[in-house]
Amino acid sequence: MFKSSDWQLIQKALSGSERSWSKLVRRYQGEVFNHAFRMTGSEQDAFDLMQEIFLSVFRNLPGFRGDAKFRTWLYRIASNRSIDFLRKRKLPTVENEIDNLPEYSDGNHNENIYPQHQQLQQQQSNQIILQLMEQLSPDHRCILELKFYQQFTFDEISQQLGIPGNTVKTRFYSSLGKMKNIAEKAHVKSALV
Repeated sequence: MFKSSDWQLIQKALSGSERSWSKLVRRYQGEVFNHAFRMTGSEQDAFDLMQEIFLSVFRNLPGFRGDAKFRTWLYRIASNRSIDFLRKRKLPTVENEIDNLPEYSDGNHNENIYPQHQQLQQQQSNQIILQLMEQLSPDHRCILELKFYQQFTFDEISQQLGIPGNTVKTRFYSSLGKMKNIAEKAHVKSALV
């Protein structure tokens, strides 16, 4: 059985096929939920945001011309909705969140050779990264999410967000620097306790 292309599903959905629209949503819902979760840090917010994103995609589907891949177009909407969502929500302050960062082992202990311990360390690392990303502005967080997790190029991110490529790069490296500073403050603070 062959897999329908995004373009075929879009055309059928625009013709009124609910089945084609459902297939299109199912094809991308996991990715979009993960994107929303990494942007919001909350499952409930991610679920709400995912619904908002797909509603926006549905409303704007007649405007999709196929100049870019559907996934790129989808992430442009997802990014814009995510940034809007985060701007409406009060962002936590860095000082309050530093205390909530989990302890992290540096991997220099012999017990780290066990797979379950390595998996726990990976989960701790992922949790720390998500909490550090929550300290960034929505614009900066979105760029990191698109670059690291969705693996878009700087040019693709530039197209999706409608900003110059150099601005994307500047925000990307600035975000990494901010996260590093926050992590260093948290490490120093936990070492003092």
